[in-house]
Amino acid sequence: MSTATTPALAPTAVPPAPGRDRARPLRWWPAAVLVLLIVAPYSALPLPGLLDGPVGSPGSLQLLATCLLFGALATGYDLLLGRTGLLSFGHALYFAAGSYATNMFLLEAGLPFAAAAVLGLCFGAALALVLGSVSLRVTGIGFSMVTLAFAQAGSILVSRNPGGFTGGEEGRAAPAELLPSWLVGIDHTANLYWIALAYLVLTLGVVHWAVRSPTGRVWEGIKENERRVEVLGLKPYGFKLTAFVLAGALAAAGGLVHLLLTGGSTPQTTTSDFTLSLLVMVVLGGSGTRWGPMVGGILYTWADHRLGDLAGSGAVADLPAVLRVPLSQPLFLLGVLFVAVVHLLPGGLARLPSRLRRTREENR
Repeated sequence: MSTATTPALAPTAVPPAPGRDRARPLRWWPAAVLVLLIVAPYSALPLPGLLDGPVGSPGSLQLLATCLLFGALATGYDLLLGRTGLLSFGHALYFAAGSYATNMFLLEAGLPFAAAAVLGLCFGAALALVLGSVSLRVTGIGFSMVTLAFAQAGSILVSRNPGGFTGGEEGRAAPAELLPSWLVGIDHTANLYWIALAYLVLTLGVVHWAVRSPTGRVWEGIKENERRVEVLGLKPYGFKLTAFVLAGALAAAGGLVHLLLTGGSTPQTTTSDFTLSLLVMVVLGGSGTRWGPMVGGILYTWADHRLGDLAGSGAVADLPAVLRVPLSQPLFLLGVLFVAVVHLLPGGLARLPSRLRRTREENR
């Protein structure tokens, strides 16, 4: 008696989800944007309304570099606010420390730029370690007030110009003769732009790595419920101090880049208003998201520059006084923009795509 064998059935291919195929190419958008930013200095493309001249012109590159700088700075600040739940009002202090310390090592010690930059970065990180170890002894609003007190003390110290080291209210210009020649002059604006871009990429990489690390998961737990982290046998103080020092070191590196972009150290970077601007950037873009703080920092900085031009334009000057007075104040325009975004887009600009997808699915 013979038995017939039934041929094995071929496995049925499961078609991929339609949305997955569309989402896969979108994963490469950061790389595509990075390539566009790298080649931007070679572009002569005009962007009327966005930039005053072609993309590759020195003025446009200066504005773009400033936007990238503050996009990175807001991303580093979000390590405290969005990732660990620490509301610091003194973050500007470490940004200014990186700028002023590097400048003083150049002017007073006559060190080469590379050595001065390394020492300035180390000074900013060390300052964050010392002040953070004190500030984090308290929590909640007490922590915010202590950081604000330290920032105010630093701002007063800079304005008093002790020993002539800070230049007081006028600041101190960076010594052009001690800087590398490829960083000085309008002809080398593209090099400064690429440095700002490198700082942004570095900050994004460091923050992404830190958030995905085991320490980053503890930060998330601290933000959600610090008491529960303590119950698990972990000591939140050390983890919060790590976030504080890392954010301070990134801010000090930003101060160094700002020194090169502006050609000097300015006392405006030491004020609590500067930190409040970072807070607005983070909230505008989306606190606790991967790209939101960067987007908020870039948009806020661009709007700050462009709305300043609009406020001083002839079109505003010809308006009736009831419109001319408020529209001639850039801070008023920025405030209206911020209130509108917070009211219409809770969670910031970074959550706009998900809100649009949810709305589209609900309407189907």
